[in-house]
Amino acid sequence: MAEDLKVRYSDKELSEFKALIEEKIEKAKSHLELLKSSYMNDGNNGTDDTSPTFKAFEEGSETMSKEANTQLAIRQEKFIRDLKNALLRIENKTYGVCRVTGKLINKERLKLVPHATLSIEAKNMQTK
Repeated sequence: MAEDLKVRYSDKELSEFKALIEEKIEKAKSHLELLKSSYMNDGNNGTDDTSPTFKAFEEGSETMSKEANTQLAIRQEKFIRDLKNALLRIENKTYGVCRVTGKLINKERLKLVPHATLSIEAKNMQTK
């Protein structure tokens, strides 16, 4: 119950979240680089001298994987942006405060979804 009375997380807690978020940003950036390099480098898979049928099949699956990689890259870029926005909220000490209820977002939820801006309570209100 004490957590309900607190208006914001302490500076110590905020610095713990900051470290967690910065680590997630680094991982997300390296994942994004992998995605980008995979769809930039898959131009030629060595199928030039094989049968035309196989080549057509290869190009079709290559297009699908490029689209899938592009979608993943877009999602990854949004994730990084959301994490960076969370760092800004840490800086101005509004991190972890639900933007609908004004209450603190549960610490366990923030550990799982560090860029969350809604408490479970507010999220459930949205889905009804």
